[in-house]
Amino acid sequence: MFSWTVVHDGKTPPPGEAVGPLERMSWGRTAGIGAQHVVAMFGATFVFPIVMGLDPNLAILFSGLCTILFLLIVKNKVPSYLGTSAAFVASVGAIRAQGGDSADVTGAILVAGLVLAVVGVLVHFAGAGMLKKLLPPAVTGGVVMLIGFNLAPVVADIYWPQDQWIALLTTIFLVMVAVLARGFWSRIAIALALVFGYLLSWFADSVFGQITSVTPTSNGEAIAHDRISLAGLGDAAWFGLPSGELADGVSAVHGPSFSLTFILLVLPGVIALIAENTGHVRAVADMTGDDLDPYMGRALGADGVATAFASLFGGAPTTTYAENIGVMSATRIYSTAAYYFAAAFAVVLGLCPKFGVLIAAIPGGVLGGITVVLYGMIGLIGAKIWVDNRVDFGNPVNMIPLAAGLIVGIGDVSLQITDDFVLSGIAFGTILLVVLYHLVNFREDDLAGGPTISRNLS
Repeated sequence: MFSWTVVHDGKTPPPGEAVGPLERMSWGRTAGIGAQHVVAMFGATFVFPIVMGLDPNLAILFSGLCTILFLLIVKNKVPSYLGTSAAFVASVGAIRAQGGDSADVTGAILVAGLVLAVVGVLVHFAGAGMLKKLLPPAVTGGVVMLIGFNLAPVVADIYWPQDQWIALLTTIFLVMVAVLARGFWSRIAIALALVFGYLLSWFADSVFGQITSVTPTSNGEAIAHDRISLAGLGDAAWFGLPSGELADGVSAVHGPSFSLTFILLVLPGVIALIAENTGHVRAVADMTGDDLDPYMGRALGADGVATAFASLFGGAPTTTYAENIGVMSATRIYSTAAYYFAAAFAVVLGLCPKFGVLIAAIPGGVLGGITVVLYGMIGLIGAKIWVDNRVDFGNPVNMIPLAAGLIVGIGDVSLQITDDFVLSGIAFGTILLVVLYHLVNFREDDLAGGPTISRNLS
């Protein structure tokens, strides 16, 4: 498992040639590819912990540890990096809106990770076909869409108002780099946008002085503040475990607590992770030419175990990263040895408190500019699942149950079950979507291409 065949005499492969998962170049070149993977995952991996109120340094540390855990479970057959998952961001916002703290957040996500691990075991023994029957593309696309679009108020109410002009300029920069830049540069557009926004905010502080706006810690009042505050950077150590307190007073490294209400809020994220992991494994299989279906269950289970492991210590949830698949697509180097180097680099960064201070100082306006794109992309990935799988919306079996679930989830509709238990937003929308779909999908073949409500109304 830890014996990689040296190919191309250890040199970079010529155009058109590839390096397989169990092959490698020289150790120096392999380490260089690992560094590229770190840069590719970097932006989103610490942005999402920040918007979830968790410690970004801890997230970077566990992204490295969990990547190693993932590679071990899949026997180095599936080259992937595990960065921070966005699937739970909206659910975390709902938990905090209902009075939950960071321990409640990590406890709920830990249970979701264990559920995903169980799904992985079932898929491993029953085969990947069971997934498509239980969660067909119509359903997974709808769930992913409502998770992404449910995040719109986070941008509108929290990040964007902190500095609207920095947010707008950061958005423009991110869109232009992601679309117009070529190759590797477009893959690290988020990291480049963070640097751009950081420098722009520093320039604005130097030229225009403080800005007056509402911040997450100002209790709803507009206050004058610097866009960038590096207080504590000089006192922070170069090397050490993540420490200190989060914004809600919970220690950065903490144990989870459990609530059924909060657990139900995050379980829809499991469906998104199943869709994401399945798509990523198949994308890797297409690139490498390997049959990875026998490892589909291992990949799902590994991600679930990794998410539970990180959450046990207060870390952020994990998932396989499309950014790193993009690096492989651009370089045609699929060596899992490079991912071990990437994981080691991430662990070193996670053990640098000075690095953590720099991350924590990212201005709210910069986060607003980045998340307005990221959250929208999460929603549109749901639409991409529909398009890629040619979901027929001329069939009311697909359109009508999804329509109900999407409006309930995105509109944050609630269902009061008891005085202490309420289903709302993503949880209610997902349950309604899945249940309604399976109530009527036995008519799918009969109604394919038939009339729909939309046609009747038009």
